[in-house]
Amino acid sequence: MDTGDTAWVLTSAALVLLMTPGLALFYGGMVRAKSVLNMMMMSFGALALIGVLWIIYGYSMAFGNDIGGGLLGDPTEFFGLKGLMSEDSLVFTVPSLAFVGFQAVFAIITVALISGAIADRARFGPWMLFAGIWATVVYFPVAHWVFSFDEGTAPVGGWIANKLAAIDFAGGTAVHINAGAAGLALAIVLGKRLGWKRDPMRPHNLPLVMLGAGLLWFGWFGFNAGSALGANTIAAVTWVNTLGATAAAALGWLLVEKLRDGHATSLGAASGVVAGLVAITPACSAVNPVGALVVGALAGVLCALAVGLKYKYGVDDSLDVVGVHLVGGLWGTIAVGFFATSNAPAGVDGLFFGGGVDQLWRQAVGAFAVLAYSFVLTMIIGLAISKTIGFRIEEDDEVEGIDFTEHSETGYDFVSRSGGSSILSGGALKPGAQADAEARGINA
Repeated sequence: MDTGDTAWVLTSAALVLLMTPGLALFYGGMVRAKSVLNMMMMSFGALALIGVLWIIYGYSMAFGNDIGGGLLGDPTEFFGLKGLMSEDSLVFTVPSLAFVGFQAVFAIITVALISGAIADRARFGPWMLFAGIWATVVYFPVAHWVFSFDEGTAPVGGWIANKLAAIDFAGGTAVHINAGAAGLALAIVLGKRLGWKRDPMRPHNLPLVMLGAGLLWFGWFGFNAGSALGANTIAAVTWVNTLGATAAAALGWLLVEKLRDGHATSLGAASGVVAGLVAITPACSAVNPVGALVVGALAGVLCALAVGLKYKYGVDDSLDVVGVHLVGGLWGTIAVGFFATSNAPAGVDGLFFGGGVDQLWRQAVGAFAVLAYSFVLTMIIGLAISKTIGFRIEEDDEVEGIDFTEHSETGYDFVSRSGGSSILSGGALKPGAQADAEARGINA
């Protein structure tokens, strides 16, 4: 065990954990005022549920010894994390439980990312059911494909990591393409928000959006540099590449906005930051700093253009999960095949550095395999929930506001405590909410 590596991995795990509350702020600010709490609750719900499932069987499914041709880890091998608390249980140079914690927060934020595609219209209970099923049948297996290396946590790992040898340093496929494809499928299953394209659905709190983006950028250094699993040169290279690509992506997005719309916006700056972070995630160990700037700048441009496609194709991807995470993840993963250099820690040359198309086709196969798997399985899960217990809220509840109808709360109390008619419910409160309303001074 190396104590310096262990300290860095535990610190990185804490940084990545902070990203989920950061995502909650980012998403929460982007929706209308009547939906902010529900949007944030979907992230916090994922944090709670996936944290439990990861300990029980998720880690074992992702990092247990392979039982299916590189497709799945043994869910019983580390069930309840048995056998991982001893001092001689290591993953490379860090205690096994440090690695467990680090990978847990990856699983959590991947599920939370999906929620942005279905803002304003998904019932909370079915969302939690979906989150648990999706993590079990989609994320845990895909994490095994991408992150489980032979002789790392177990003798045999996943097919993308070991057989295909595609490079995905910190989760372009397992996290961003995976979540983006799932978001696309769920947006199709749940359908459009009431009034979409007709009513203004502007972000209600842009300072929250920018605060959330800042926390995501801060935490992402743990996401990428922490994936080195050590306090070493690889961590330093990925840290600098993450900084450069993200800065360049923000500039790229703002430039598109200025040329296209005449204004560079705060929402564009925040979105550009996230687009750059997404794109550099798979590539941060494979490119040099100048390559990172190019990958990031093109990510900002591509994602800024991609977010408008939902209007053309009629898919209400509410908070641009598809345009940023799916498109950005695809670009960053495939960009490795173009910009990788053997001088970087990954030690592979891409097309532009004399490596031909060998790495490019590997990147493409890995990216589109995860996209197809996630999209198809998510469609099946989403349709099953919709046809049985129902996934979408009622039209009247959507008009009134999902915060109040699903959680009996509101993000902002605009009602005077001296009395007056409620502007939150249009009159009578639902059964069970009366006492709470009276306690808060709302005249029902």
